[in-house]
Amino acid sequence: MAYSHLFADSDILLDLLLDRNPLYTQILLYETEKRGLKLSTSTLVIANIYYILSKVTGAANAKAQIGKLLNILNILPVESEAITLALQSNFKDFEDGVQYFVAKKYLCHVIITRNIKDYKYSEIPVLTAQDFLKTL
Repeated sequence: MAYSHLFADSDILLDLLLDRNPLYTQILLYETEKRGLKLSTSTLVIANIYYILSKVTGAANAKAQIGKLLNILNILPVESEAITLALQSNFKDFEDGVQYFVAKKYLCHVIITRNIKDYKYSEIPVLTAQDFLKTL
């Protein structure tokens, strides 16, 4: 199946920004741009990334890194509907539930994450960056 709208979970973006096995994420970003694919994430992911980056690398670096992400990602809003649905869902991790319902609302074709098991109840295909690249 051809996926044209991807949702990037926080772990994928943190892998890139914190140099935690960034190779597949770098290739993913390159390929999405090269192929004209839409790469999205949520406002919640951006807030979480900022929090983690600021603790690890400092606030100034975190802001700079987030600024770079804004040039390559489409940022989807988290609305109360996603929060309500996540609260009512079977997702063990509330945050993953919120991400899923944002991705679903905005018609993302696939969720890219390092932790596939976190999206056990997803109706949207869930792939690692490495597995997604195999579909191209």
